[in-house]
Amino acid sequence: MKPLSETLTELGIAFSFPIEIKNTNVYQTYYEDSDGYWRRYERDANGDETYYENSNGFWRKREYDANGNVTYFEDSNGCKEGIPRSQSCDGKVIEIDGKKYKLTEL
Repeated sequence: MKPLSETLTELGIAFSFPIEIKNTNVYQTYYEDSDGYWRRYERDANGDETYYENSNGFWRKREYDANGNVTYFEDSNGCKEGIPRSQSCDGKVIEIDGKKYKLTEL
């Protein structure tokens, strides 16, 4: 990802450092300083960080349960904990002989 400052410069939009963007819940989603360092965040509806990356190439992903507990973590250093939701059948609905069943992971 290229820094936001490059895009703003290409578009002829004036800005000053640091560049900081926050979402409607006042959580920071992007930050860039005059040295070229940047970081960006993605958050879920509860404000929990689901993705982070920075200009040094580091990134991390997190998934949460309904209580806000981290159920999956992965980062660019190779650390992985838990099972990503995409590999779990928890919450999926299946139909057998016309009856629907919701799966629950144990």
